[in-house]
Amino acid sequence: MFATDSVRGRLLNRAYWWPKYCLLVAQLTSPPDKPKVQLGAHSTSQDSVVQIGDSHVVQAAPVPLHTPPHPHHAQDGPQAGHDEGHDQGEDQGQGQGEDEDTYDFVSDSGIDSSSLLGDETDTLASSILHYRIENGRQYHAYRDGAYWGPNDERAKELLDFAHHMYLITLDQKLHLAPIDNPQNILDVGTGTGIWCIDMADQYPEATVTGTDLSPIQPEWVPPNCHFEIDDVSLEWTFPPNHFDFIHIRELFGCIPDWDSFFQQAYAHTKPGGWIEIVEHSVQATADDDTMGPDHFFHLWGTTVISLGETFGKSFTIWNESKERIERAGFVDVVEVTYKWPMNGWPEDRKLKDIGKWNQLRLHEGIEGYMIRLLTTVGGWDFARAQLFLAQMRIELKNYKTHAYLPGTVVYGRKPLQA
Repeated sequence: MFATDSVRGRLLNRAYWWPKYCLLVAQLTSPPDKPKVQLGAHSTSQDSVVQIGDSHVVQAAPVPLHTPPHPHHAQDGPQAGHDEGHDQGEDQGQGQGEDEDTYDFVSDSGIDSSSLLGDETDTLASSILHYRIENGRQYHAYRDGAYWGPNDERAKELLDFAHHMYLITLDQKLHLAPIDNPQNILDVGTGTGIWCIDMADQYPEATVTGTDLSPIQPEWVPPNCHFEIDDVSLEWTFPPNHFDFIHIRELFGCIPDWDSFFQQAYAHTKPGGWIEIVEHSVQATADDDTMGPDHFFHLWGTTVISLGETFGKSFTIWNESKERIERAGFVDVVEVTYKWPMNGWPEDRKLKDIGKWNQLRLHEGIEGYMIRLLTTVGGWDFARAQLFLAQMRIELKNYKTHAYLPGTVVYGRKPLQA
């Protein structure tokens, strides 16, 4: 049913990810070496420091840093494929280290360009797939700049890692809301579509729809699963009272007006239908004294939250969801809390497993999570941003800090009389 070369197939293929997982965990749990960072022809030793915040100084990190790629002038005409080695078109309207690429239709997407009816089909498909390249990472084209995360292969793999973490967290459940015989299911911000695919398998009688800004979903999916390009911060085009279940996961930093978002979700949920949102904090905390007030994790969290405010999209929805869902009109609202350790420090087997996956996800993914926010939104230069990311990678290896990211699963029901 699924393409063997899909990201989901690779994730579920133990032979693919298990050696990589073990190798990375071994690297991440080893003591950090003497930090040394190569920046062009210069090196920064452990004795050197770099100012990265108003009042915080970090040392250079023991991980290789990548400088922005030199832009290559693309040949005339569209370029096929979307590998990292393709020709890159220079974008004169962007800052240093930014350039653009034009892509043909991505063959592994579950969104069919032929569904874009009318004379503007080719123009629409071309513009949607005209991905932007910034600092060596690929970003969505539709509603350009509305989202801070990349959509390249590295990003897709880490999204699927997160899906695996949520399955562990929720004891292999795809949702906690007590839905019964759903006919129409919506996943907002579906990413790679892996949750939709699993839900379509679990509920074969339901129609499962996933929306996203990027057409990065696989082509081979269950027949009751499909994807649409959409920005849910705009007015929804679905019929009112349509969905039995609306699912939201990791949309922090994506929605400019959460109250308006939940009001639209309420309007498009069937009476008696359910909504569920799964989010976590970007600010690590600890239940003991192992994470002091000057710990780098505090600077990391406050930096992300501040950049989100500048960006106009909050990263604190995880502890606001219950109140906002109730305000929209949902009833029987339940909030379930969970913890994601920053690494494998817990003694509890389940939390240790989640922590190792979280450490892997953050270590490999923080550049994608932060580089656009730091450079485009925050105005940092590339080298300063990379040193900030490198310090985070160092802190992730410290098992003496018992830090975790708190999170919530919140679900509620639309009244039958609505």
